[in-house]
Amino acid sequence: MALSRRHFFFGSLLAGAVPNGGFGSTPSLKMMGYKSPNEKLNIASIGAGGKANSDIDGCSPTENIVALCDVDAKQAARKFKQFDKLPQYKDFRQMLDKEGKNIDACIVAIPDFMHATAAIHAMERGKHVYVQKPLVHTVFEARAILDAANKYKVATQMGNQGYSNEGTRQCAEMIWSGEIGGVTEVHAWTDRPIWPQGLTEVPPESPVPETLDWDLWLGHANARPYSDGGPSYKGKGYGFYNPFSWRGFYDFGCGALGDMACHILGAPNMALKLTQRPPTSVEVVMKEGSSTFMFPKKSVIRFDFPALGSMPPVKLFWHDGLTEQPEIPGVPKGEKLGDIRRPRRRPQGQAAPGSQQPVSASILPSQVVGEVYDASIEYQPSENDGSVEKMKDYKFPPELLTRSPGHYRDWIRACKGGDPACSNFNVAAPFVEWMLLGVVALRVEGKIEYDPAKMRVTNNAEANKYLKPVMRKGWTLA
Repeated sequence: MALSRRHFFFGSLLAGAVPNGGFGSTPSLKMMGYKSPNEKLNIASIGAGGKANSDIDGCSPTENIVALCDVDAKQAARKFKQFDKLPQYKDFRQMLDKEGKNIDACIVAIPDFMHATAAIHAMERGKHVYVQKPLVHTVFEARAILDAANKYKVATQMGNQGYSNEGTRQCAEMIWSGEIGGVTEVHAWTDRPIWPQGLTEVPPESPVPETLDWDLWLGHANARPYSDGGPSYKGKGYGFYNPFSWRGFYDFGCGALGDMACHILGAPNMALKLTQRPPTSVEVVMKEGSSTFMFPKKSVIRFDFPALGSMPPVKLFWHDGLTEQPEIPGVPKGEKLGDIRRPRRRPQGQAAPGSQQPVSASILPSQVVGEVYDASIEYQPSENDGSVEKMKDYKFPPELLTRSPGHYRDWIRACKGGDPACSNFNVAAPFVEWMLLGVVALRVEGKIEYDPAKMRVTNNAEANKYLKPVMRKGWTLA
């Protein structure tokens, strides 16, 4: 099992991905719980409605779906009907205990605040896990889920599809080759939230629907009465808390940043090696529609990353709640950034203006299908600096990164003993950790300064309480 160039280059991210005994050891993959590529995985899904629909559909053509779990029978009705012969549960802990012997791997596609708890419960039972973005709800959980993945040596993947796509990986290799010079500033934007945020009052209590186990839905969050929002609630089609508006609540979701940053910031995170140089400070430079219990209606967050080797320091700006592309320093006013071959219906994207060399670039996501995001490099050369001529015969640099056979196949391949998935937790957890600092910054005033070695905000005591989850009596993270 010789190490290829790409594995040598990316070796630090593969730590913990090899079964006990390492290369050349005598135990077989089968003995270590892995399957032959020709054998089907037995997959259970924690979550059956919402995003779990497409996750199950992404795995079921080639693998066995063996059990389903959802606290909301109404939202899960489609999948419960499709797989009506399978065991169906409300509590994932019961499903793992009763069906565990027949489960190889688990999908986790439930509200953000319960991701880590469900995934760790599965991993400690030796189950491979695919966890929807943004992977976890707090910085502490990002560390915990990574530790569990490496301790139990299971195959993992976060559901940020763009990380598996060719364009994102080509972007990274082009920047690493030095073709466009050092990137010093990144802007990323989205029209999210498309659900209500910034509300200032909680509507009156409502009867809990018969199809919903509200106590299990709350999981380890603090108890509160159920509310559907009442007749005047603008988001009634989504419900006040469930099945969708939970994203806007501090206690349950991560707002627009959690919904879209794992997609849109995937390319710059990889290309600029941001997880290897966590931000020293994070600051909310603008927010509109503040609330004591919900994310604001609109915000701009600045992350400052230190230099890394020959890579200069990076200022990264996140813009949400937009209806059009933001004005970006270095980009001519009115110039639209995007992939004209696949125009997006919604304004969201990235730009990395201000290269140190004559050829500058914008790293841009392109909506391919549904919520799948790729990336491309858009060159903005000057007519007089020779860069136009330089780009005529451009050849892509050598491939350094493992290529994916497709997002779900990537994880399935890893579960059967193949290469670690492109967004396995050794990659995904550090990415999500720095991203979640933006969630913390939205809850306090002023710039926060972060020490990753101590996992602590050094200049704001209040901010530190948002680094860890609330655990209601009767629930544990592991």
